[in-house]
Amino acid sequence: MNKLFCSISSIGLALCCSLLAQTSPAPTKTAVFAGGCFWCIQPAFDKAPGVIKTTVGYSGGTEPNPTYELVGSEKTNYRESIEIVYDPAKISYDQLLDIYWKQIDPTQTDGQFTDIGPSYRAAIFYATDEEKKMAEASKSKLASSGKFKKPIVTEILPAMKFWPAEDYHQKYYRQNPEHFEAFEHGSGRASFQKKNWGEKP
Repeated sequence: MNKLFCSISSIGLALCCSLLAQTSPAPTKTAVFAGGCFWCIQPAFDKAPGVIKTTVGYSGGTEPNPTYELVGSEKTNYRESIEIVYDPAKISYDQLLDIYWKQIDPTQTDGQFTDIGPSYRAAIFYATDEEKKMAEASKSKLASSGKFKKPIVTEILPAMKFWPAEDYHQKYYRQNPEHFEAFEHGSGRASFQKKNWGEKP
């Protein structure tokens, strides 16, 4: 009787473990980039297969609970950034970097396009040594491609705490599509992308 009970228990445990393995969510990873106006870099990542969630916000500074007004004062080290949660089985960090380069002007040091100031400077925030190596290799690859005549100056920096921006900034291209499109074209970003990458990436 005890042997039968143990046998049934073992089968039940094996079935439970099998079901848990099938239903447990796939492991995800997170990447953080700064690329000027965070409104403008969110759409490309949102439509990338394998990206689970994007959040725009602030990274690179030390003051707690930063606000749009504080960051916009240019008195902090925060940069407008995007946090990307992704499935590494469907999209790699290298692929995210490829998307990132096509959203920015990697030769600009004082901001991005007509958005000038420390909070608009581009940066790749790496969380691990592996990400740092991949970011550096990706930057070197772009530099040696001859795509741009000027040096590639985008910074590669250690990750710091990411703070989500206010709700009205999230998915701004969906909340205010007309204003978003006007801003994207007025800033010069859209024309820069078309000139260097063909159709809007």
